Amino acid sequence: MEQFYPVYLDLRGRKALVVGGGKVAGRKVERLLSCGAQVVVLSPALAPMLQELAGAGKIEYLQHSYDPCHLEGVFLVIGASSDHETNRRVAEDCFSRNIPVNIVDIPPLCSFYVPSLVSRGPLSIAISTAGKSPAFARLLREQLEGLYGPIYGEFTDYLGKLRPRILREISDPQQRKALFTELAGETGFNLYKTLPPPERDRQIEEIIERYRERRQ
Repeated sequence: MEQFYPVYLDLRGRKALVVGGGKVAGRKVERLLSCGAQVVVLSPALAPMLQELAGAGKIEYLQHSYDPCHLEGVFLVIGASSDHETNRRVAEDCFSRNIPVNIVDIPPLCSFYVPSLVSRGPLSIAISTAGKSPAFARLLREQLEGLYGPIYGEFTDYLGKLRPRILREISDPQQRKALFTELAGETGFNLYKTLPPPERDRQIEEIIERYRERRQ
């Protein structure tokens, strides 16, 4: 059975069009904004929360009905209109222009699906059922949220700060890989979550120094 290709898109500064102005569209807009997208909302009317975002200049609002010309320069499209015919036209126009499109709750009109997401700072865990059961994806997300608390995001950020230094100071690829594995594994995580920062950093430094000595 063929599967969808999982990918994380960099939307920073890219134009994302949301067709629809209701509560569902509002949720999609919030996610896009959190990813740094340049969001344009196209709808004859807006829900209150979208009105606030437009008033604050956080989104561009086009008070029009959909027309294919609105796809000009768009990187990604989400269709959240309550009108099925509008959603169908949006999907077909995007398909013909090779623009990624998601029509909310209508899998046959999607070229990509938005996963259910557990977000912990720089760490994100995405769950997708390829559109077959969003409710099951939400259930799994809730379970994972209980397993992976904020400390996992904090630890990921900590490792990210160490990474450039290790790449710079440990030149041997095998030693570097082994060091990354140790720091990101049970040893590093236990040090991070159980020790106060000064002692934690001291022991992490000892681990790095051990690999630096192996290089000599």
